[in-house]
Amino acid sequence: MILTFELALTSYFIATILSVLDLIKASKAASKGIAIFALVGFIVHTLNVVLRLIASGHLPTASLHEAASFFTWSIVLIFFIIEYRYKVGLLGSFVLPGVFILMLSSSVLPREIRPLSPILKSSWLWLHTILAFVGEAALAVACGAGIMYLIQERHVKSKKLDGLFHRLPSLKVLDEVNYRLITIGFPLLTLAIITGALWSEGIWGTYWRWDAKEVFSLITWLFYAVVLHARLTAGWHGRRTAILSTAGFIAILFTFFGVNLLMKTFHGFE
Repeated sequence: MILTFELALTSYFIATILSVLDLIKASKAASKGIAIFALVGFIVHTLNVVLRLIASGHLPTASLHEAASFFTWSIVLIFFIIEYRYKVGLLGSFVLPGVFILMLSSSVLPREIRPLSPILKSSWLWLHTILAFVGEAALAVACGAGIMYLIQERHVKSKKLDGLFHRLPSLKVLDEVNYRLITIGFPLLTLAIITGALWSEGIWGTYWRWDAKEVFSLITWLFYAVVLHARLTAGWHGRRTAILSTAGFIAILFTFFGVNLLMKTFHGFE
């Protein structure tokens, strides 16, 4: 398992370096290398997740190391789906650096496999955590698309129609990708909260405990609910959505890492 994790980390690192180089100067070789190393990293990473699942007997999300690793894996999965569907040029340059940082963060956390807490021994673990991680991964990639939108918009407004302007997708495409990712991530996040509440009721007899993780998850959910509502009713799109999707992902990162590291929570990892 150590070997597969380190190989995945190394592959993501190489893909990240190539993505930065490709952002600085267009290169067909770099573009091809990004796809190859990101795919190799994803395949080996998938193997690592499967091996930990077999070794532990449960979905490998019980420790902070496992959770950060699985979150990274989910982001790469969404990244490849969006690349296949939309062919968003340079998306890897705005997503893979974050992927590597998350994977690197996971690498410095304790990796030992510990017995699962009796409370977590439930089929809800699979449903709730997969919905949460994949939903948040979609919103992470939306953040990348949002940053791309803001850069492209700056090129358009400054009338510097050279360099990155010709390599980045149009504002319309980036806005659509951002919106589609939010419409994928938000429903999954909604289902994650619902399944979490049902799980809580089965264990403690209450759907809501005002736990720190629950509160900040709800705040994040409300934030994206407002974003979608404003887009559908008030016509918010483009720059506003791009900025909000970036801010929303910062809230997700705080809920994911900050709450567990800084606050008391029943959602603490093993």
